[in-house]
Formats: sequence, structure tokens, C-alpha cells
Amino acid sequence: MLEIKDLCKSYGSKKVLKNISCKLSNGVYGLLGPNGAGKSTLMNIITTNLKANSGSILWDGKEITKLGNDYRSILGYMPQGQGLYNGFTGYMFLNYIAVLKDIPKNLVKDEIKRVTEAVNLTDNINKKIGTYSGGMKQRLLIASAIIGNPKLIIFDEPTAGLDPKERVRVKKMLSALSKDKIIIVATHIVPDIENMAKNILVLKDGVLLKETKADKLIEQYAPNGNLEDVYMSIFASEDKV
Repeated sequence: MLEIKDLCKSYGSKKVLKNISCKLSNGVYGLLGPNGAGKSTLMNIITTNLKANSGSILWDGKEITKLGNDYRSILGYMPQGQGLYNGFTGYMFLNYIAVLKDIPKNLVKDEIKRVTEAVNLTDNINKKIGTYSGGMKQRLLIASAIIGNPKLIIFDEPTAGLDPKERVRVKKMLSALSKDKIIIVATHIVPDIENMAKNILVLKDGVLLKETKADKLIEQYAPNGNLEDVYMSIFASEDKV
């Protein structure tokens, strides 16, 4: 279980996260909010790339900041717009990620095979990343997040730039993975999470406005509509979407 308790983050006088609290168990969670809502800050604190000003995050009752490499071993993260080394092959990049995650050398080859098959990159894994299309790079980043079989995986816009067929493949993969993992998906492609998310986390102005099922949000904000209509109802007045 991942528990977030009274999490606050400020940059100077600007409060970016305000007393965020929630408990997450196995399943897919959609993280919705416009640009500037605090999504990236929250994800970066969960992944220990940023420090909160106050509050705590617990994994199975233990503070993540005290778990060190044990936390890294259960964490997978796909940030939006992560830089890739164009001179590397896809295989070299995943091998590099495997080293960072301390995956035993005798397991690395099989793990790379598993994740490249999962994202449909097997035929191109030995080609240089500089020759990849945008969608192929996106799938490589997804593979890098799931390598090592982590128990907590955070995706920032995982289906952006994918064609419809690959979007369906990724959604099915996430649903299958979520049976024994916590998966957080931040996205503006709202339909991609409507039917697979266990709960939706709605962030607005640094506040966790709602944490509930998609159908409950639809009932409250967009009767007879869909989750995209909910998004527009809550955030229509925002300057940045």
C-alpha cells in the first residue's frame, strides 16, 4: 500500500501541493488535472526526485525516504519527455536502466525480452534510438518503467504519440499489470483511463479535489456524459489545460 499523508510543497510563497492525503492499493489510478495543478510535483515527490516541505509518503507503513535502494527496487517511473541517447540501441538503453535498478545480471536478458515484447518493440530493439519514431521512443520509455517487475509504477502521459492500435495494447498491458501493482497514470488523454482506472485522483490548484471512481465523478459533474466531460466541467475555466 502507498499512503500519502498531509503532503505539502511550496516554491517560495507559492503553494504547489496543499495537504494531499490518500491511500492507494493495487490497481490503476488516473491522475487528472490541468498544467500547473501539481501533478508533476506530486509524481516527483513520490519518486523521491523532490522533497516535500511537510507530510510523508509511506510504502507498506515505512517512509519511502528511509527505504533507500529497497524503494528503488519496487519503483518504476516514466516521466514525460525524458531524454534518450540517440546513439544507444534500445537494448543498450534498457540494459542501462536495468543496471540502475540493480537487476541481477543473470536476469537482465530475459527481463529485456519480456518488456520489449510487452510494448511491441522486439523487431527494433537492436536499432539505434535515433532511428525510432516518436511512438517507438514512447514505447521504449514504457518498457523502461516496467523492467524489473516493480510494485509501484508511475506513468506521465504514457499513450501520448501512440497510434490507436498501440494505445489499446498499452491499456491492456496496464490493466493486466495492475492486478498485483499500484499504477498511477497522469494523462490529458482522458478516455484512456476511464474504463480501466480503479479510482480517479483529481488535482486542482494543488488540492486533491476528489478521489473516487469514474462513474461517481460522471454522476456528480456530467450526468449522461463521460470522464472527458467531467474534466471539462471541472477545469473549463483554467487558463492552461
